Amino acid sequence: MKKRLLIVFMVLAMVSSMFAGCQAAPADQDIPDASSADEQASVAPEESMASEEPVTISFVNYSAIEGNAETIEKMKEAFEAQNPNIKVEIETLGYDDYYTQLQTRIAGSNAPDCFELEYGPFVSFADEGVLYDISSMVTGIDTNIVSQSSLDAFKYNGANVALPYSYSTCILVYNKDLFDKAGIAYPDDTWTWEDINKAGEAIKALGDDFFGIIQPVSTYELFKVVAQNGGSLLNEDNTQFTVNSPQNVEALTYLCDRILNSNIAPTKKQMGSLDEWGVFMQGNTGMIVTGIWCFTRFAEECDFAWDICVEPGNTTKATHYFANGLAVSANSKKAEAAYKWIEFLSTGHDMAMARVEAGWELPCANYDDVLALYLETTPPENKQAVFDSLQYVVSQPKITEFSQMCDILNAELEAAAAGQKTPQQALDDAQAELESAIDLTD
Repeated sequence: MKKRLLIVFMVLAMVSSMFAGCQAAPADQDIPDASSADEQASVAPEESMASEEPVTISFVNYSAIEGNAETIEKMKEAFEAQNPNIKVEIETLGYDDYYTQLQTRIAGSNAPDCFELEYGPFVSFADEGVLYDISSMVTGIDTNIVSQSSLDAFKYNGANVALPYSYSTCILVYNKDLFDKAGIAYPDDTWTWEDINKAGEAIKALGDDFFGIIQPVSTYELFKVVAQNGGSLLNEDNTQFTVNSPQNVEALTYLCDRILNSNIAPTKKQMGSLDEWGVFMQGNTGMIVTGIWCFTRFAEECDFAWDICVEPGNTTKATHYFANGLAVSANSKKAEAAYKWIEFLSTGHDMAMARVEAGWELPCANYDDVLALYLETTPPENKQAVFDSLQYVVSQPKITEFSQMCDILNAELEAAAAGQKTPQQALDDAQAELESAIDLTD
């Protein structure tokens, strides 16, 4: 129980501090010590940065999988040019089984020297003592570039065990050409679920092959959609599942009705072999809820005009906030070289500029020219919506068994989206299975 409350507190602190760190002036923020202080591991590196001997480090990540392999290779080239005695071997894994593979490698004493991780898993990894204490190295970072609050967000038990890397939000992307064809106004920040449905119906009326919106029915979508309706998947202190609450049933019904009743959202059969992005890029779907990392691909492959706005809600607005960090393995024998690489990724101007030029997730390194370039690079025209959406951030459920929770809940959500169960039945069954499988009182 105490550990769960700590995790919740740290995540909430992290969201606010990352927002301050990435978009505002530095601000001091303390993260409280954890109860498992003696579990934090730290292994002295065998090599010295003063050494002239060449060293090769391994780096594992997931975020470059979305068409950014070339960008991270450019970052590597820039780093190796500045550090000719350090070579970086980059491995990019798919997100779906990223943490399973990473944990397997760590358990098998085959961990990479450094790796990327989201904030939720970061807390669990830090608690297990598998992250290197980089506190003595972080002292050289300019806090005008990466604020102290951002650095403190990745502290555990008072020690720096990771660096902030990047962040992103979810937004509503819309096909301007289809809105014009349907004769309806573009979405804006005043929109609600009702407005989405009305616009979706107008676009669907253009023909059998047209759809109003596409949005996954999954745990990652559901936790923010229920928040848009005043609900949540757990109670306030994360000690009880509230999956089948009336607000949540109403939210899932909203998602499923668009597929099964009005059909303004496509069924799996209608999607065929395409994923959500593929469906939207065909040009016959009016809207998609997705992350800002779509910008580059949409700009390159969409042959229609499109823009974005803050994701609509119902009783309130809510959107997903993704924050990524960089850590060195506690057992790395090349920790200082690995740290130099992750510091470059976290703070380097070339790195930050490459991210913006590629339309990747936003860097936490705060350079005026980088931010200016981001805002002026179009499409989308309404880049301000990216920052406006930060006002409505909700955190994913923060329990150590979140992956298991996703597996259980996703199976029921899939059944509901396919019409095999009603939303009420699906969430009742999920609630019962979650309570049986996961003890939240530990």
